Amino acid sequence: MSSTRDDLFTDAGFHATGVDAAARITPEGVAWLASAGTYPRSTLALWEERPAAPVVLPCGSVFDIVSAPALFGRRMLDRLWDGGPGSGPVAVYRGRILMFAAPGTAQRLPSLLRWEEFGRADGMPPLLCHGTGDAVTVPAPADPEGPDMPLPDLDVPDVDLPLLAPSGSRWLVAPDTRNPWLPGPEVLLWAAVRAARAAVRISIFPHPDQGAKVYDVSRRR
Repeated sequence: MSSTRDDLFTDAGFHATGVDAAARITPEGVAWLASAGTYPRSTLALWEERPAAPVVLPCGSVFDIVSAPALFGRRMLDRLWDGGPGSGPVAVYRGRILMFAAPGTAQRLPSLLRWEEFGRADGMPPLLCHGTGDAVTVPAPADPEGPDMPLPDLDVPDVDLPLLAPSGSRWLVAPDTRNPWLPGPEVLLWAAVRAARAAVRISIFPHPDQGAKVYDVSRRR
């Protein structure tokens, strides 16, 4: 792992030993990701040839994305796994935590946050919500410096796809089924509000970092 990504994960509170189990993507998870694109078979063909290549996929039909700064996103995940139902797939990209959410979340969550009247002064940074009409960079099925991930075998047409060089993108909780559970706006509102309250308490009564979190993905089923 490069020093850049090492710094990113250290800053976010994630370490390789703490996320390895949850970060293992499966062929079924790869197929689910590919289904979000206009040409799913072409996405699979690209990953078959270049399993360490991130691509851009549209939001709105298969998943929405809620993007948070790394530290606040980590606190949201802590709340989801420690006291809530768990999370759907989660990735990190360029210093932000990308939480995969149920379609429609991007439209509904901002209004719920406004209704709760939680803003920057209450410890909550702006959350970016990506839904219909938006697209996100999805991490590769395989770590650029790790072993290749077996992909579904499909005959695919030759269709060009937007390809991005690896840039600090990695799975924290990888998709592992063809129909992963995805949190809706109410669940993410609950996590964001509690993370904001925790951030205020931490700023008043700081405590040592407790180290890496391990998210037990089997618990949410």
